[in-house]
Amino acid sequence: MKKIVRAFTAIFIVSIILIIWVNRLNASEGYTGENTITVFNWGDYIDMDLIKRFEEETGITVIYETFDSNEAMLTKIQQGGTSYDVAVPSEYAVERLKEEGLLYPLDHEKLPNLVNIDERFLDMPYDPGNQYSVPYFWGTVGIAYNTRILGNRTFESWNDLWAPDLRNQILLIDGAREVMGFGLNSLNYSLNDKNPEHLYEAKEKLKKLWPNIKAIVGDEMKMLLVNEEAPVAVTWSGDVSEAMWENEYIDYAVPKEGSNLWFDTMVIPKTADNIDGAHKFINFMLDAEVAAQNTDYIGYATPNKAAMELLDEEVVNDERFYPPDEITEKLEVYESLGKETLALYSELYLQFKMERK
Repeated sequence: MKKIVRAFTAIFIVSIILIIWVNRLNASEGYTGENTITVFNWGDYIDMDLIKRFEEETGITVIYETFDSNEAMLTKIQQGGTSYDVAVPSEYAVERLKEEGLLYPLDHEKLPNLVNIDERFLDMPYDPGNQYSVPYFWGTVGIAYNTRILGNRTFESWNDLWAPDLRNQILLIDGAREVMGFGLNSLNYSLNDKNPEHLYEAKEKLKKLWPNIKAIVGDEMKMLLVNEEAPVAVTWSGDVSEAMWENEYIDYAVPKEGSNLWFDTMVIPKTADNIDGAHKFINFMLDAEVAAQNTDYIGYATPNKAAMELLDEEVVNDERFYPPDEITEKLEVYESLGKETLALYSELYLQFKMERK
């Protein structure tokens, strides 16, 4: 018994020594909570030159990790194994993180550059008063189409998708809210509609679209557009803007009935070790010059009004990605529907997917 006790004691002492040694090593290398932050972002979703600039200007070292879906990001933060100081969730994930108490409230006094954000994109339903998040990039759900294949054809309405001559030519992004949403919009209903009769009506109308649908796809959407696997797609504006760099014939439209307005945001998770450093990083990214450089690199729409003054006029005047007020006013952010209604959306979407003949 004494040997067992001595063994456990020895292991405990060695563990303490290792912890002290690692802490001292981190301190000697500059990796301490005060001068290090860990940023958790989507892959290839920041100009890495800006990371270097932030480190040079602040003396704070950035440990940069990436994720490929909101669900993967949520799981990592929920598990709490890594001390992420800044994360970049989409708006619906912000609601989830808030509900689970996994976000620190932002100190707006430490974010003077917040004044650069267009007021249209502040105080949104998913985060009233921007208590927990600030916009990073934004975009829409719309219709991408190939002008080389379709000629002068345009898509001004969601109802244009039901044209008989588009048989087997449409790709849909695989998302219940996105697909049910444009089905509702095509009937002039809100994409946050909770009326079961309206939802069933939208599902029945979507069912009639099946002859025109070639496939329902996920992350491969951009590649399929670039390779001209189909001339029409319902997808996110971000995917389209990237695809346009590789295929000049791709165009994009937000239908007149309205659509989804999505946001990726910057937040401080409860896992944060360096809250002050996190605020400094967020404020840095809100700087007009920094945001403009980042926008040039990423190619998505920036919510930073001050940055837009520094971008090429050709970019900011592109109404496909910076739609005019008459379209923006009809865009809706996905709202929390409640478990019961969200389950109905998912059920009806699944029924729609299974009804292909």
